[in-house]
Amino acid sequence: GPDARQTRMGSLAGGVGARRPRFLCLHGFRTSGEIMRKQVVGKWPAEVTASLDLVFADAPFPAEGKSDVDGIFDPPYYEWFQFDKGFTEYRNFDKCLAYIEELMIKEGPFDGLMGFSQGSILSGALPGLQEQGLALTRVPKIKYLIIIGGAKFRSPAIADKAYANMIKIPSLHFLGDNDFLKPHGEQLIESFVDPFIIRHPKGHTVPRLVGKLIFPSTKSSERHKFRQ
Repeated sequence: GPDARQTRMGSLAGGVGARRPRFLCLHGFRTSGEIMRKQVVGKWPAEVTASLDLVFADAPFPAEGKSDVDGIFDPPYYEWFQFDKGFTEYRNFDKCLAYIEELMIKEGPFDGLMGFSQGSILSGALPGLQEQGLALTRVPKIKYLIIIGGAKFRSPAIADKAYANMIKIPSLHFLGDNDFLKPHGEQLIESFVDPFIIRHPKGHTVPRLVGKLIFPSTKSSERHKFRQ
């Protein structure tokens, strides 16, 4: 019921004292921080977004090609790194990690990461890479994750390190029934000890949220009411 929801959100806020938990938000491929802000703040209730301290940043590289949101959201568009057709080889990945660390130093301290699409693939890999001492070594440990339309890195060079150990931090995963990345989102969830899963009927999108955001405290999976 509502009380359990309140408690879960409260436990998140309680973990960081009186202040709101601060999240660095990593946007989707060839979009921007401003676009993700519109996607999240425009679709989620104010009581949810107001309870989190959300920082929307732009990725380091201007889009090298056409954006899927062209005509829906205004440019400029950015990308976090580049990849080949099989998603197995990446360019500028190290530069991307260094850029995120600089952001976290400059704008932090951060409690968590929230990612959509390319940003969620990064978000899901960063705690493991941080634990291995391969990324974000100069910032506090990531404590929470919110993953929207996520997936695992397919390159063994990254995957073997990022998912070497089960990821223990609380994580919230939005999975769309019609998301082309859904099987990859399910695979990512298998790397987490205590994932909390919210399923919705839409595709690869930031879903509308009705009611309060439930933050993980128990291992369970619920279907929430969503409207588009």
